[in-house]
Amino acid sequence: MRISIFGTGYVGAVTGICFADLGYHIIFTDVDESKLKIINQGKSPVYESGLQTLLEKNRQKISTTHYALEAVLQSDMSFICVGTPSNEDGSIDLQFIKEVSRTLGAAIAKKNSPHIVVVKSTVIPGTIEDVVQPLIKMESQKKANIDFFIVSNPEFLREGKAVYDFFNPDRIIIGTD
Repeated sequence: MRISIFGTGYVGAVTGICFADLGYHIIFTDVDESKLKIINQGKSPVYESGLQTLLEKNRQKISTTHYALEAVLQSDMSFICVGTPSNEDGSIDLQFIKEVSRTLGAAIAKKNSPHIVVVKSTVIPGTIEDVVQPLIKMESQKKANIDFFIVSNPEFLREGKAVYDFFNPDRIIIGTD
């Protein structure tokens, strides 16, 4: 299975590199090309205990692209691992989630097989139904639960223990329609 990871920050880097260690081919994509360059140089874009060693061990299973279309066409599923910073009023800023959802939708429009989208980013209940799915549907002009599937898989990674937590989770939560 080939997995594309949208976002190479803390959650995306840990998720992708750890999945590579499980044998999956990983395609990282990010709007920040400097992070992709760092990965291409064999370096982790974030510091996390044990992550650099896993990247070095699994480099042949990891590729990068700045082109979302390429990432989606070459993968079976995509993980949304972008930041969801807080607004001044304490609400979640969904700007990056919206951008990635539109981008994924445009790419899924050109795909001839079903695609799975996994939302790993921290979002509030209802975000997938009210934001992610409608944007992907609008951009792709395809049908949810037929042409594309959306799954919620929130992350519970502790900084400094994220690699351990990935391989030894105290809970696994997956939600979908």
